[in-house]
Amino acid sequence: MMLEKPAPVLEIRDLSVSVGTDEGEARILDNAGLALMPGSIHGVVGESGCGKSTLIRAILGILPKRGRATHGSIMLGERNLLGLPADTLQKDVRGRAIGFIPQDPFQALNPVFRVGTQLLETVRTPGDSKATRETKKAHVISLLKAVQLPDAEHALDRYPHQFSGGQRQRLLIAAALASAPGIILADEPTTALDVTTQLQILKLLRGLAIERGLSMIFVTHDFGVVAQLCDTVTVMYAGQTVESGPVAQVLKAPFHPYTQMLLACHPERAKELAGIPGAVPSPLRPPQGCRFNPRCPSARPACSAGQPPRVAPQPGHAVRCVLHLDEAAA
Repeated sequence: MMLEKPAPVLEIRDLSVSVGTDEGEARILDNAGLALMPGSIHGVVGESGCGKSTLIRAILGILPKRGRATHGSIMLGERNLLGLPADTLQKDVRGRAIGFIPQDPFQALNPVFRVGTQLLETVRTPGDSKATRETKKAHVISLLKAVQLPDAEHALDRYPHQFSGGQRQRLLIAAALASAPGIILADEPTTALDVTTQLQILKLLRGLAIERGLSMIFVTHDFGVVAQLCDTVTVMYAGQTVESGPVAQVLKAPFHPYTQMLLACHPERAKELAGIPGAVPSPLRPPQGCRFNPRCPSARPACSAGQPPRVAPQPGHAVRCVLHLDEAAA
C-alpha cells in the first residue's frame, strides 16, 4: 500500500504581483510559485532584483502601497491568503500562523526603546489571550534561552545597541517564534552578519526547525547557504521561478542555464573567477520570451518566441526552459 504524499502547508500558485510606478506598471512577480512541505526548509535563491523579498511580502500581505497581486493564489492549508481582509491577516496569520525574520538585525529594532518593551508589546502567548506581563516575560525569556542568547534573564532590560549583530538576530528569531507559528519566513537573515556568526545562525535555525517541527522558507542569494540549510529550493529570475527541486538534485545536476551559471559563480565551486554577463532586466521592460534569454549562452530562436512551459524532466525536479522540452516528453 502506497503512502499518500502529504499536502504542502503553504503553496504559491502562478502568483503575479504588479507595482504602479510613474513610468507604468512594473510586474515584479510573473506566475511565480513554490510548495512548502511539512517540516521542511525551502530555499528561495536568485540575484538581487529577482523578486525574492516580494514573494515573502506577498505571503504576509505587506506589499508596497501601490503593489497588488493580479493573478494566482497563496494557499495556507485550505485558505487563500490573497482573499483575506487585512484585519484577518493581522489577527490570524502574521505572527500567529506565520512568523517573520527580517533581513537586517541592525534596522529591525528601535534603538530608543529597551528590547523588552519591543518584544513584550508584540508577543501573543499561545493559547492565552489574557496573559499577564509576567507570563509574557517568562515566555520571552524561555525563547531567548532557546535561541542561545547569553544572559537571557537580563536581556529585556537592555537596548539594541548593547547587543552584537548575531545577538540581535537571535532576538528577532525569538520574536518570530513567540506565538508558536507553524511556518517561518526568513528574508536573508544572515546577509548583514560575518561568516562565523552566519554559520551559528544557520545551525540554530536548522536545530529549531527540527526541534519545533517548523516549516520554513529561507530567502538568500547564496547557494552555499542553501546547501547547508535547505531541503528543497526554488531558483528565481526576473520575477519568475525558473527551477525547483530537492537541493541535492539541483546542486548535482542543475537544469536551467541560469542555475548553472549561479552555481559557477560560487567561490567554493568556481574553478576560476566568473560572473554572469549583463544584468537582471527591468520589470517595466522585460524581454520577450524567456527572461534570461538575453544573458543565456545557450539561447536559441525559440527562447524569444514565447514563455517556456514548466516541465519536470525528473520527478520533483522542474524547470522552465525550452532546452528540456524533449527530455520531459520522452
